[in-house]
Amino acid sequence: MLIVPLVLTSIIAGVAGVGKGSDLRRMGLRTFVYYVSTSLLAILLAQFLVNVIQPGKGAELGLPPSDAFAQKQSENFFDVLLRMVPENLFSSLSSNGAMLQIIFFGLIFGIAITRTPEPHQGRIHSFFDSAFEVMMRLADMLMKLIPYGVFCLLVRTVSETGFGLFVPLGWYCITILAALGLHSLITLPLILTFIAKVSPLNWAKAMGPALLTAFSTSSSSMTLPVSLECVEKRGGVSNKTSSFVLPLGATINMDGTALYECAGVIFLAQYYMSTGDFTLSFSGQAQVVLLALLASIGSAGIPSAGLVMMLTILSALGLPLEGAALLLAVDRPLDMLRTVTNVWSDSVGCAVLAKTEGEVLEAQLR
Repeated sequence: MLIVPLVLTSIIAGVAGVGKGSDLRRMGLRTFVYYVSTSLLAILLAQFLVNVIQPGKGAELGLPPSDAFAQKQSENFFDVLLRMVPENLFSSLSSNGAMLQIIFFGLIFGIAITRTPEPHQGRIHSFFDSAFEVMMRLADMLMKLIPYGVFCLLVRTVSETGFGLFVPLGWYCITILAALGLHSLITLPLILTFIAKVSPLNWAKAMGPALLTAFSTSSSSMTLPVSLECVEKRGGVSNKTSSFVLPLGATINMDGTALYECAGVIFLAQYYMSTGDFTLSFSGQAQVVLLALLASIGSAGIPSAGLVMMLTILSALGLPLEGAALLLAVDRPLDMLRTVTNVWSDSVGCAVLAKTEGEVLEAQLR
């Protein structure tokens, strides 16, 4: 009921916002390339770590098997790409397993909106933006009920498997933390040093208040005013650049969320592979990477939004959605840290775009 309209409206609203205003399209393209590139790097890092550590292998999670695993073992990666194009949009909208087609259509439709002349462009974008807000309010209402369901699920699972349940969940958390740490402390600082020509330490000091706000609120959208103040007053970025790059980043740039979705789905897939009910082939892993990248574009900058979008990938693979509810038990601290990564990546993107615009930053590398 919720996943399909939420994903479709979020993708369309996010992509349509990139090209608003002909004078910003050049900057919008550069910003979009940066955001997609860093999200992809984060996803590939998470994929590598979760396949090396294998936290879900042999785990005793007590999750029920599914009667309808959407396994397509004969498909190769090119089959997955071909399947992105929907033959019948309405048929895809009625099937949770066709999420790749829905996301692809949302991307194309969003791009088409950016090429639509005014006043129609603004009206159409406003409609989908408003529809997305309505779906997020509905998701927020449902999310308030989830803790009760998670508690019942944990009680049942612990009664069946014992406290051994928390061992694989602990390794899962370690995997996520390692991916977040490596991306935040190595990948993004390297981008700052060699592309933006900015000292990572100085930039981190400038962004300190924003990172603390992100950690405490778990919301990149709520952190946006603080982020704007930090990059402008403490980092020296012009308002023209920051007012475009950061709001867009709070909408479509979710490095921490993207790697979390990838690692979480593969963790659950490893569990079902151990039970013999599921096999995740190379093309399946490629599909997870692609879906995590696309789903992160549609993730809202609110607490636990990544967990909601993870349902999209689980549905596409045919994995039971109960696994996502189980991950919610350890989601809060991970959500706080991945929000910090999201905001940190947004700020790095702001520095990179400021550099391409010829601006001189306060935290310039000395």
